[in-house]
Amino acid sequence: MKQIIYIHGKGGNAAEAEHYKKFFPTDEVIGFDYKSENVWDAVEEFQKFFNLREKVTIIANSIGAFYAMHALSDKKIDAAFFISPIIDMENLILNMLKWAKVTENELCERQEIVTDFGEILSWKYLCYVRENPVNWTVPTNILYGENDNLTSLDTMKNFAEKIGASLTVMQGGEHWFHTPEQIRWLDDQMARLLAASD
Repeated sequence: MKQIIYIHGKGGNAAEAEHYKKFFPTDEVIGFDYKSENVWDAVEEFQKFFNLREKVTIIANSIGAFYAMHALSDKKIDAAFFISPIIDMENLILNMLKWAKVTENELCERQEIVTDFGEILSWKYLCYVRENPVNWTVPTNILYGENDNLTSLDTMKNFAEKIGASLTVMQGGEHWFHTPEQIRWLDDQMARLLAASD
């Protein structure tokens, strides 16, 4: 029996792992109920949790994938499925600075800025991601929506090519797969990728 660990995105929860049990009927599927809200805390929390595990497959959503890449690059991960992963946090933070009409210098001076769209921009966070680039070598399949508002298609294509990941794009899909059509597409692609790996 293999262990499949689901890592949720922002605002998600470990119970979402239930959705993926149908794809792994003979394996143990569990949700990782992490509490961290920034990358350096996530690195510590993820490493403690995964130190207790044998080889696993991970399914990681959005920022959960970003945390996983920072925390688990040296762990025994057999394979990864990333759903709408955040793969260039520096670029995302710089874009959010533009949306908030804030300069890097202002962020440096103020250290943290609360935006009108509900995000807290942090100079420490920006510096951390610049100083700690991702080095991810786990065999990875990426499922991505064409209209993801957090990561451009070109950025995702370049990342997938760089790490040797497969990239499957849903035409008209969004960052958050939530409509019946999007969930059906996600399920179909998961089933296809798993069948191809047997």
